Amino acid sequence: MSKEAKKLSNLQIHSILTLNLNPMPVILPVNGKHPQFGNNNFIAPNATVVGDVVMGDDCSVWFNTVIRGDVNFIRMGNKVNVQDGACIHCTFQKCGTTIGNNVSIGHNAIVHGCTLEDNVLVGMGAIIMDKAIVHSNTLIAAGAVVLENTICDPCSIYAGVPAKKVKDIPQDMIKGEINRIADNYIKYASWFKDVTVESEQ
Repeated sequence: MSKEAKKLSNLQIHSILTLNLNPMPVILPVNGKHPQFGNNNFIAPNATVVGDVVMGDDCSVWFNTVIRGDVNFIRMGNKVNVQDGACIHCTFQKCGTTIGNNVSIGHNAIVHGCTLEDNVLVGMGAIIMDKAIVHSNTLIAAGAVVLENTICDPCSIYAGVPAKKVKDIPQDMIKGEINRIADNYIKYASWFKDVTVESEQ
């Protein structure tokens, strides 16, 4: 390899490393509607938030997540965490997605065109479909599939495919799981504030 080619190769490598070390989230308007954010939110560098999305305070949107308000609205309350790889979407001309306060959406979950009320925990890999309603203080177990139009009772645990109520949620689990996880994600997000990645010159 010539010296010129080697210099070009090193420059390309440095550029790629710089881009990879300093990524930015994708935040885009759709049809003139821009995402709106409250205070003290964390959006991970490779997360995507587009369109008619309104987010409250103390929310966190983690790595590789997609919140896609292109075909309908997405509304999120305060203290909502959307964990790695999760997807929130909606259905064109039919149903938006509404998420209350103090809600945790687990890794790789799909929340689509539905309503999650306050104090809800959606387990890892769970799917919640159009026009479903998950009432407050309810836990959707990992891997569960909540079918279209399902109404999940308050203070309950749902599991399985399709998801069915398996039991009432104990009061200590509301505090020990639903509230604990939501609170922890505010703490986790704080670890990323003012973090800069220095690339070797």
